[in-house]
Amino acid sequence: MTWLVWRQHRIQFLAGAALLAAFAVLIVITGVQVANQYHAAQAACAAGQGCRHLGGLFLGSHAVGFLIICTLGAPVLVGLFWGAPLVAAEVEAGTTQFAWMQSVTRKRWLAVKIGWMLLAAAIWGGVISALVTWWEGPNNAEQLDAFQPGRFDLMGLVPVAYSVFALALGIAAGALLRRTLPAMIVTLAGFIAVRSLVTLLLRQHYMSAVTVFYKVTGGFTPPGSFWHLASGVLGPNGQPIDQNTNGNVVAGVPVTYLPASCNATARGPFTPPPSCTHALAHFRGFLTYQPADRYWTFQGIETGIFLVLAAALIAVTAVTLLRRDA
Repeated sequence: MTWLVWRQHRIQFLAGAALLAAFAVLIVITGVQVANQYHAAQAACAAGQGCRHLGGLFLGSHAVGFLIICTLGAPVLVGLFWGAPLVAAEVEAGTTQFAWMQSVTRKRWLAVKIGWMLLAAAIWGGVISALVTWWEGPNNAEQLDAFQPGRFDLMGLVPVAYSVFALALGIAAGALLRRTLPAMIVTLAGFIAVRSLVTLLLRQHYMSAVTVFYKVTGGFTPPGSFWHLASGVLGPNGQPIDQNTNGNVVAGVPVTYLPASCNATARGPFTPPPSCTHALAHFRGFLTYQPADRYWTFQGIETGIFLVLAAALIAVTAVTLLRRDA
């Protein structure tokens, strides 16, 4: 069976390996350049030769930066081109009738084929994630934004789980629909829907967020790559105030909420009069966030969610193929 899997899917495996190799060469070459420039800039800053914002290093090659962002869609490719046709294409061609009448049982056919394809999907997601995580190292150190949506999804453990889930979704869709093109459409739509649901609605609730209140005249910034969820200013009555004004602000508070003496403070850098300082003391800023030290916990939780979903989809596939006539 292993040899049969290789014979049937060798073009897909070789094409995937070629894409990974080309991606690895590009990422390693540009990543070494970015790392060298970053460390040189850090050394110059430490030596007192002037510090500069390093964000331009990571966007110096727009093509590579765009390619890094595009890896968000890499997991679904295995679902579309490996998963959806796995069962559907064989049913359409009628080869399942031949295969299942031989000495290989449906159960063994399913276990071996899906087992090797799941391993290939995990390798695909793992290699891409490892390369992107390494390439983004200097950027993460500079920007402290690895926890933010859109970047959290590119690195660490989750791309592996996304790839396994996408493959399982494609296989299940193919087994249920028995047509390759409809299975591919369902796989793409289902992957986007589930990923959007988890990213936009579920992820921030894996653990209770932390909310910190602080004096508006002092400010507060959590350490590390925290995930900013919400922020604002509370008025003297404890209710959030509207900060979407076009007027002047003092310490984040629009002057419409403050005495007239604060107007001059908003127009230029000088010490506010006591009446303005006293008024500001009645306002509090707040920040709701997920701390940076929860990053790997969130990675583990989300990886577990998608692996459980993948297992459920494989179970659906098994029930469909083992109980229904081909």
